[in-house]
Amino acid sequence: MTLLDVTPAPAPTAPRPGRVHRVRPFLPLVALVVLAILPYSTISLPGIFEGPVNSPGTLQLLAICLIFGGLAAGYDLLFGRTGMLSFGHALYFAAGVYGTDILVTRAGLPLWQAALLTVTGGTILAALLGAVALRTVGIAFAMVTLAFAQVGAILVARDFGGLTGGEEGLPLDVSGLPAGLVGVTNTVNLYWLALAYLTLVVFVVHRVSGSPTGRVLAGLRDDERRIGVLGLDPYRYKLVAFTLAGGLASAGGVVYVLIVGGASPHITSSELTLSLLVMVVLGGPGTRWGPVLGGVLYMYLDHRLTAFGTSDAVDNLPAVLSRPLSQPLFVLGTVFILAVYFFPGGLTILAPRLN
Repeated sequence: MTLLDVTPAPAPTAPRPGRVHRVRPFLPLVALVVLAILPYSTISLPGIFEGPVNSPGTLQLLAICLIFGGLAAGYDLLFGRTGMLSFGHALYFAAGVYGTDILVTRAGLPLWQAALLTVTGGTILAALLGAVALRTVGIAFAMVTLAFAQVGAILVARDFGGLTGGEEGLPLDVSGLPAGLVGVTNTVNLYWLALAYLTLVVFVVHRVSGSPTGRVLAGLRDDERRIGVLGLDPYRYKLVAFTLAGGLASAGGVVYVLIVGGASPHITSSELTLSLLVMVVLGGPGTRWGPVLGGVLYMYLDHRLTAFGTSDAVDNLPAVLSRPLSQPLFVLGTVFILAVYFFPGGLTILAPRLN
């Protein structure tokens, strides 16, 4: 026997991490920096945006996309991370929009006071309604939340107390707003405000998800009875998640009303909550960045497909093509069906394939 026969084989070396794995911890910070400096860019992307990136129209579209990315992330705290299907989440977003508008326009309060009162009121409203709705489970819970949202929609549509403006909506009185948030030239400040909101929501949701409370919420999603057997109160933890999600939605409403310059009844409809559900499923429920990606992509397509449907390129097509393509909901529905079919776990499943 020679020396070569008894020499142990070298231990297998661990595979080197892929390029994506090495840079992944820094991607959120890089994305935040890029989004923050985006208004300084004069790049034009024909077909993607109607004007340069730093134009007021493009910045407003991006701000709305960021708002709904945050809303979807907050809704995922209920649906994807706790397993609660709510059909009334739009109510708390509408409370933020109308609450801010009414307090500024009707009551003449400064913006900071109106925002503080609105977010506090929206959070309390979520806690009160959640305390009732969470006495039920499953489809009954979804129907109770839908009923609450419908009551809110009716009050807005019928101009309760002469405050909401009814079906015509309520324009925001900008005379009492800070000068930096008024006017087309200050759209960039509203964009940064929307980015700050998205950052806040993502931070809160991730901190909650990584905390002991978040692990209990994940347990409720997987098996609620097991949580009860462990001596924990599922009702209390679900109420915390419901209240927090409602408060985050009302904060989004405060920023949204500043961006669009008023309140309109369509934000109180159940269709908005269904849209949030689609955003979460499209991006990937229960994932870190999926709901944000789904919310941003959905709102971008919703706005751009509306402009595309009325363009000359669609009008010049044969009727069998121009009619469906002129309907944004038809195109969005088709995109959603294809995305669910090819990416059943949401768009975030594409990330491992990049390694």
